[in-house]
Amino acid sequence: MFQEFKKFLISGNMVDMAVGFIFGAAFATVVKSLVNNVIMPPVGKLLGNVDFSQLFIPLDGKEYGSLEAVEKAGAPAIKYGVFINDVISFVILGFVVFMFIKGYNRLKEPEPEAVPTTKKCGECAMEIPVEAKKCAYCGNRAV
Repeated sequence: MFQEFKKFLISGNMVDMAVGFIFGAAFATVVKSLVNNVIMPPVGKLLGNVDFSQLFIPLDGKEYGSLEAVEKAGAPAIKYGVFINDVISFVILGFVVFMFIKGYNRLKEPEPEAVPTTKKCGECAMEIPVEAKKCAYCGNRAV
């Protein structure tokens, strides 16, 4: 059982999947940084100097000046600004993965077209082998 498990772990598919996870995590970090540091600041500026990462609703009824103050106090809060950033990151990441898969599918060799093995008899419309010279059902010459 150990040998079978070892073979499974070092098989090509498992290694490829592990590399994919590592690159996926690194890419997600880059996209998150893109959203937080490049996309959201101009969007916040256009919407009246709003810093989305600092938008929250404290649930304990007290006033806090920043998200850091809420976290330092350990107060419960709905951090909807962080959620907005994460949703935008998800959409961008999803779009990039979609474009990657679309490009990959274009590069893949197309599946060979299936060669038909049967045809319909012109007289009785029954399925007969392509090589048939005569229909086994009605006896007519196959076209």
